[in-house]
Formats: sequence, structure tokens, C-alpha cells
Amino acid sequence: MSDGTFCVPAPYNEPVRGYAPGSPERTSLEAAVTAMAGRTAELPCVIAGEPAHTGETFTQRAPHRHDLTLATVHAAGAAQVSQAIDAACEAKHDWAAMPFEHRAAIFLRAADLLAGPMRDRINAATILGQSKSVHQAEIEAACELVDFLRFNVAFAEQLYAEQPISVPGEWNRVDHRPLDGFVLAITPFNFTAIAGNLPTAPAILGNTVVWKPSEKQALAAQVTLEALQSAGLPDGVINLVHGDGAVAAETATADPRFAGLHFTGSEQVLSSLFERVGSQVARYRSFPRIVGESGGKDFVVAHSSAQVDGLVVALARGAFEYQGQKCSAASRAYLPSSLWPTLRDRIADVAGELTMGDVGGDLSTFMGAVIDGRAFEKHREAIARATHEGAELLVGGDLDDTHGWFVPPTVLVTDDPRSSTMTTELFGPILTIHVYADDHFDELLPEVDAATDYALTGSIFADDRDAVRRATDALRHTAGNLYVNDKPTGSIVGRQPFGGARRSGTNDKAGSVLNLQRWVSPRVVKETSVPATDWRYPHQG
Repeated sequence: MSDGTFCVPAPYNEPVRGYAPGSPERTSLEAAVTAMAGRTAELPCVIAGEPAHTGETFTQRAPHRHDLTLATVHAAGAAQVSQAIDAACEAKHDWAAMPFEHRAAIFLRAADLLAGPMRDRINAATILGQSKSVHQAEIEAACELVDFLRFNVAFAEQLYAEQPISVPGEWNRVDHRPLDGFVLAITPFNFTAIAGNLPTAPAILGNTVVWKPSEKQALAAQVTLEALQSAGLPDGVINLVHGDGAVAAETATADPRFAGLHFTGSEQVLSSLFERVGSQVARYRSFPRIVGESGGKDFVVAHSSAQVDGLVVALARGAFEYQGQKCSAASRAYLPSSLWPTLRDRIADVAGELTMGDVGGDLSTFMGAVIDGRAFEKHREAIARATHEGAELLVGGDLDDTHGWFVPPTVLVTDDPRSSTMTTELFGPILTIHVYADDHFDELLPEVDAATDYALTGSIFADDRDAVRRATDALRHTAGNLYVNDKPTGSIVGRQPFGGARRSGTNDKAGSVLNLQRWVSPRVVKETSVPATDWRYPHQG
């Protein structure tokens, strides 16, 4: 045991590498991708620090290559999920009792491992398993995950430092305890960083976790856990169970020790989990915390004063990077009629220039494939429905599943601001544009707000400052993250805390202290130096 007040290192955003042709980092990453693609990994569950081979397996394939099997993954049944819960509860006492500086050191070390010797592996697993371009993998699988670990440690220190005032004769203090029970983390396929953040944020504060990653992200999840184990994470603190999310959710939420849910996924699943927890609330030891992010239908609104060059790039990057498989992706745009003749050709030209293909075989590729056949068919049907409803297909629409699940950048133009692709989350590289009369800008803003039930991200493009002010005010509740003259994607930990309200989630702002405070249950201690010895008060004489 040591005495002293310890300050964690000041967090900083991990620098993004460029991977230019011929650069050392590109050569190193290409070797890692080749090596990982050259073998089929066997991925067990990990319970109490030990591999659990269940015998019930599924395969993870590269979305951009039907012939590339990346992993054979052991799926957890209810029995394994129950074992993981028991392991988390068994590890809870010692983990919560570990001094914060020692818990912090583990996650800071994991960050340095992922930023250094494990960087190529986490990027390669994300490129191959989730079909991300090298840039998209680098900015999140490496940099954002590292940022989450470093900043969350600092946020935890900030949270612990929040203490009440004391006056002469009494000392008041707050014990920021972990939740009373275990936390279930259910994580998505599209961001390795989110998948790593959801189990580690509660764990930094002394909670123990059952982690159920997406089946489509199993390989990168395994690398993430290996980094944590290599950094010294004790057995049982984070227990990894692959397989069916419904089995994990049903088993975990039925346990009286269930204390919290950290979730990113669809609105439908989050709603069902709320209902499940609510219907069983009487059985729990405490009222569970639910922290969830559940998608969006994100907008770009351009004023007639907007600069065309920046707007075109923001639409292309915002809509088509990572095949539009971001909850923050630009999927509906409202453009002024005065700029439309120029924007029309520019947007079509850029969309047609974006390269799409085998992101693992050619690191110069801009786009890969959508995640699976189900997503592919959903996008095919959405485009067909939109054109049937009268939308113009400006560019794209020629889907190809011969070698992978490839959906090209697709731009639709509609006269109906409530058409299906203007209102329904698609999670693909499909941008729908509605052109409005310049003098209807202020009348348009309520339509942007009311068109969907989501409120995650959005962008306003204008050089006219008063137009920015009016749009910002009118759209105050339409987006949890609002961008001015920028694309609605790419939030950075510590700089743009991320999360939306309405049907987009609980808006607990990942990448800030606001999220961390959901994982503590404060205890206030008042200590009196000299207790009263007379029961009488002065007014009694």
C-alpha cells in the first residue's frame, strides 16, 4: 500500500497515421493483413480469464470476400452466459477494492499496447472483419479506442475528485462506488472503438462486465480483449461471450444481480431491452442503469449561402465513408434550389469517383462491402422502393454480390421530404436529397425536425451567420451532435462527446465524464468531529 495523491497522465488524442504508399506503417500493416487473412482463427469465449470452447460454432467471413473465412467462433449458450455472470460477480469484490491508480494503470497500458505493438493487429482485424478502409480502421479501431481508454481514465479521476463542501466540525465526502451487481455490454459490428469502450468504461470505475460483441466483429473483439489481458486485467473483470445477443440479454436480464446495460445497436433492440428490464424490475437488487445508443437518420441542411466545395466533400464523406454504416452517417440532405444545378453534377461526379473493392487486398480503396447479405438485400429493396415511389436515381444503385456484399455510393433525389429513404434508417451508402426553394429555408427547418423520431447528428452549411443562428435554434432538439460547415460524422473523444436523444438513445455522451458517472453509485459519508451531547435546541431555552 502506498500513500499520496496520484495524477493520471494528461490524456491526448492519438495521432492518426497516413499510410501513404511506400510508408513504413503501410508496409507493416499490409504484412499484418496478409498474415491474418492467411489463417482461420479459432475464437473461444473467455470466462474468468479462461477460454471456453462450447462446440457450437459459427464463422466470421470478410464481407468483401465470400471466400475468406477469418474465424471459427464458439457461441455461448445460456449456461456459458450464466458462468460469465458468476465469474463477474466473483471478481467484483477484489476489483472494486483495487486502488484506482492500479486499475487506471491497466487501461493506460492497454492504450499504449494498442497504439504501439498491437496497432497493426487491431487495424487488420477491423479491415478484414468489418470491411473498413485503412483510414476508417485507423481513425477508430486504433486511435478512437486508444482515446477512449486514456480519456476515460482521466474522466474517472475527475469524477472521483467531485466532493461536497465541509464546514467546521464535520467532514463530508463521497465514495463513488461501482454499481451493486454486474454490467452487461452489448456492442455493435461497425466500430471496434465502441465495442471496446462499452465494457471498459464501467470496468475503469470498478464494475465487472459480461461482454457480448456482434458476431460480425468477433475477431477485432478478441484482439481487444487480448490487449486488456496483456495489460494485466484480472480474470473475470471482463468476460467475453460470443453468439446470439438474445440469449445473452435474456439470461443476463433475468439475473437478480443485473445492475446495468451498456448498449449500442438498433432502436428496436434497445426498446425491447427496456421493456424486458421494466417487466422484471421487481426481481433486481437495484434499479438497473440503461445507457444506450440506437441509431439515427442524420441530416445535412444547406443554406443558399453555403460554400459548394465544402458541402460536396461533406456529403460524400458523411454519406459514403464506411459504406454509410455509421449511426451518424449523412443519409438525408436538404439543398437549396439556387445551388442545385452545380451541386447535382458535383455530387454525381464525386460519388462516381469513389473506389470500392477489397479493402484488405488494396489499402488505397475508399469503400469496402456492407456487412452481410441481410444488409445487402435491405439496401436493394430500399432503392427499388424509392424509385418506385418516384425518386430519381442520380447515381449508383447497381449492387453486386458476386464476390462480396458491394453496394455502390447511391444518390436519390425526391420531391417528397417524407419519402421512405428520407425517413427510414438504412445504414448503407444511400443519400437522399430533397431540393427546396431558397426562400423556404425557415419553413423547411420544422420539417427537418419532424421527419423522423431520431435525434443523433446533423449538419448546417451556411456562410450567413443569421441563417446558422436560426437553424441552430430551430433544430435544437433534432441532434445530440450538431455540426456547422462540417460533415455529421467523426466525433473525437474529449472534443465532441457523442450521443443522441429521442429514439437515438439515452444521450449519455460517450467520450465525456457524463458517461462515466452513470457507472457509479455514490455513497455520502458525514463524519462529525465532536458529537452533540445535549438533546435540547437553543429555542427551548
